[in-house]
Amino acid sequence: MSVPARPPQTINLAQPRLGARVVHASDDFFAPKERLIAPTEPVFIPGKYDENGKWMDGWETRRRRGPGHDFCILRLPRLSEVAGFEIDTRHFTGNFPPAASLETCVSDTDVPDDEADWTEVVPVTALKGDDRLGLALPAPVRATHVRLHIYPDGGIARLRVWGRILFDPGAMGGDGRIDLAAMEHGGRVIAANDAHFGSPDNLIAPGPGVDMGDGWETRRRREPGHDWAIIALACPGRIEEVILDTAHFKGNYPDRFSLQAAAAGEVPERLLVTQSQFWPTLLGPVSLGPDAEHRITDGLAALGPVTHVRLNIFPDGGVSRLRLYGRPDV
Repeated sequence: MSVPARPPQTINLAQPRLGARVVHASDDFFAPKERLIAPTEPVFIPGKYDENGKWMDGWETRRRRGPGHDFCILRLPRLSEVAGFEIDTRHFTGNFPPAASLETCVSDTDVPDDEADWTEVVPVTALKGDDRLGLALPAPVRATHVRLHIYPDGGIARLRVWGRILFDPGAMGGDGRIDLAAMEHGGRVIAANDAHFGSPDNLIAPGPGVDMGDGWETRRRREPGHDWAIIALACPGRIEEVILDTAHFKGNYPDRFSLQAAAAGEVPERLLVTQSQFWPTLLGPVSLGPDAEHRITDGLAALGPVTHVRLNIFPDGGVSRLRLYGRPDV
C-alpha cells in the first residue's frame, strides 16, 4: 500500500463538517458521490447489497460502454490553498479506475462548468486497487473547487484534499472578534505528542463534540511529563477569551491545562515543536472538571499578537474542543 503524503501544516479540506460538498458527478449509479468525502474510514461489509448491486463505501460509477470518462466536482469550504491530495481506493479491487487526474479552479458558482479556469494540478496518474495514493503538489495552488477525473469508470473510496483555508476578514463578528483557532477560519493543528484515541484536529473543529471519539485523547501516561498539541492560528491575533471543553470526558479528562503562545511566523514543524517548549505563558495551569465547558477571561497574559498556541494537558487525557477568541491583527 502506498504511503499517504500529507504535506506538513495542512488539514483535510474535504470535510463535510467544514462545509465541503461534492456538488456534481457524471454518474454515481453504484455508490453516491457524497460518500467520497465521508469523515469515517472506508469499510467493506460482505454480503451487503442495495437495489443497484453491491454496497460500497465510496463513490462508484456504472461500467462505461462508450467513449469518455467519469468525473466529479468538490466544492471546498472557502477559498483555500491546496498542497496535495490522497486518492483512497481501499476495498475497491476489481472495480477501481486504472487512472485518475485532478484539476482546480477558483469560482463563485456552485458547479463550475468547462468555461471555468480549470488548471490541471495532477496529470493522469496510474491507480492501484485497495490502495492509498498520496500526491503532494510542487507548490500550493489557490482553489475553491476540485475536479476529480477517473479513467474510464469505477470506484474511489475517499478523496482527501490537503491544504489550508485562507483567512477571510469578512468572517469577523460585529465586535471584531473571532475564534482565532477555528479550523473553518484557517486554524490548523501543527503537531501533538500523542493521539492514541482521538485526533488533535478535533480540538478546533466546528460545533460541539458529539462523543469522546470526536475529541483529542491521549493514552494513559505511565511516565513523567505531560501531553501537548500545537495550533497555528488562522491569522495573527490577540487572545482575549479561552474556552476549553471536556464534553463527554468524564473519567479521563486532564487534571489541568495551560497555554503558551508566540508570534512564531512561518517556521518548519520540527523547529516549532522544539521552540514551543520555551514560548511565554499565555495562561498558567487551570484545574479542569469532567464533561464541562471551562470559560476563561481572567489571567491571560498580554503577549500582543500571536500566531501559534501550545496547549499543555497534565498529565494526559481527553479534550473535546479548544476555542481561542480574540481580535485579528491583520
